[in-house]
Amino acid sequence: MAAIIELKYFNSFVLKKIKSIADVNKGFVGNIADSGYDEATKTFTLVESPNAKEMNVGQQITLEYNPTGGGDRITYRDYIVERIDDSNFTVKNGPVNWNEVGRGPISFGKIVNFDKIPAAYDFDTDEDWLIEESRIRGGFNNKTVDFGAKAYIVEDDTRQSHKFSGLIHSGIFNSRTGFNATNQFSVGEDITRTIDPSNGSIQKLYAEDTNLIIFQENKVSKSLIDKDAIYTAEGNPQVTATNKVIGQNVAFAGEYGISTDPESFAVHGYRKYFTDRDQSVVCRLSRDGITPISNFGMTDYFRDRLSIASSIRGGWDSHNKHYVLSLDLPNTADSPGGRAVAGPQEDKYTTLSFDESSKGWVSRYTFKPNSMFSLNNNFYSTHEGKIWQHHTLETSSNERGRYYGESYNSSVTLTFNGGPSLVKNFLTINYEGSSGWTMESFITNTDSAFAIGEPFFATTLEQMENNMMANNFKVKEDKYYATLMNDSPVLAGEVVFGTSSSGVKGFYGETVINVDNTNKAGVELFAVSTTFVPSS
Repeated sequence: MAAIIELKYFNSFVLKKIKSIADVNKGFVGNIADSGYDEATKTFTLVESPNAKEMNVGQQITLEYNPTGGGDRITYRDYIVERIDDSNFTVKNGPVNWNEVGRGPISFGKIVNFDKIPAAYDFDTDEDWLIEESRIRGGFNNKTVDFGAKAYIVEDDTRQSHKFSGLIHSGIFNSRTGFNATNQFSVGEDITRTIDPSNGSIQKLYAEDTNLIIFQENKVSKSLIDKDAIYTAEGNPQVTATNKVIGQNVAFAGEYGISTDPESFAVHGYRKYFTDRDQSVVCRLSRDGITPISNFGMTDYFRDRLSIASSIRGGWDSHNKHYVLSLDLPNTADSPGGRAVAGPQEDKYTTLSFDESSKGWVSRYTFKPNSMFSLNNNFYSTHEGKIWQHHTLETSSNERGRYYGESYNSSVTLTFNGGPSLVKNFLTINYEGSSGWTMESFITNTDSAFAIGEPFFATTLEQMENNMMANNFKVKEDKYYATLMNDSPVLAGEVVFGTSSSGVKGFYGETVINVDNTNKAGVELFAVSTTFVPSS
């Protein structure tokens, strides 16, 4: 918008400054009075005479009206306020048919027409203008002040662009000398590097020694820092120092990336752990390259869960030396070892850990972390805005298996499949370890057994006799054993059947044994076995 203002100086120029008017009165809502619209003048009348200052000339409005008096309402948008007079205001190109309006709601949006700005404001318009003299001291034919040369090239296309696979480094920061050039990005220096965009966006950067490891959605690579690799005629690299900030980029073997889950990243020593949702694998990046550690007995497990997980979080447990991984799963997904979490979608989760020494996934947990990290050989996680330390005992109860203020039992699931080609009768279950373990279930492909309680220690002969018929573990020479009592439904043709028989029949047996962690300093489990005979 141009303006002509009379000046008393020679060769002066005017700089206009308009106060912020882009976002005013958003959310203001009023109601139109009965028959409160004049079709001839396009003027509305509002109920209860709202303050005219809460509207502005050039402001956009949205309104609804009912032309027929029925249940359906029509929404009109993009009307512009042209005039304000107390409780009345006029719009440009308003509706031409406004019968039976009633008290229709009306809301005011942003100012989109600035033709009458700042005249629509009630403050002094002199505050909206700034006059500066172009000649030194305002003298006649004195030297003229100019804007000078432009420091940057004007771009033809000023739209925002997203360089999702590019890297750029700023100037250096030296805390010793106080030199700070982190706000400088000189295009005259070699500080940029573009990674192959076909591998997706860059999700994670990790600096290790003199290499920068770059995790893209579908690829992992490394770039040399402050050095470059020059190859000989035989194809052997010769690393040399250069003035390049980011040197040559070298990709690791294997089509694995971190997808869009940088939260799954964890590092310990020279090993880096992460997940690839697209390939449904969990990977380890080490000196020997990328290894899918989900192939260590858990291929099907992660294939079915990683692709549907709503979020994936990883962390390094420096106390147990484990990589801990937590997955949020939909309620329809099977989540062994996890539990349902109350919420809008009733999601499930599963948290498990990988051990390098045994090359396998060794445990599942009943806690759901928001993030995980280690400090001074202690393992921490965050949950609902609090930081919790793991692997520590409650001083009052000496209790284990307690996460985020709640207690959980510890359980172990085992499968027995001796003589896999035989149909067997599993007669007993035995274990070696601490007292307190109970059997939650024992099932086969056809039968199931009653649960077995923890050991009962008899002090008299009568108690021993009574305990022989109880469904508890018995102790003998520091070993615990119990008879499996059948809990299967009656089958036709059986002479002794159902709960009157001992032993369960099937090709294989799967059992779950657990221990109550309340007031226990810790329990151990060395071995679990079963006795069986071939079934006739």
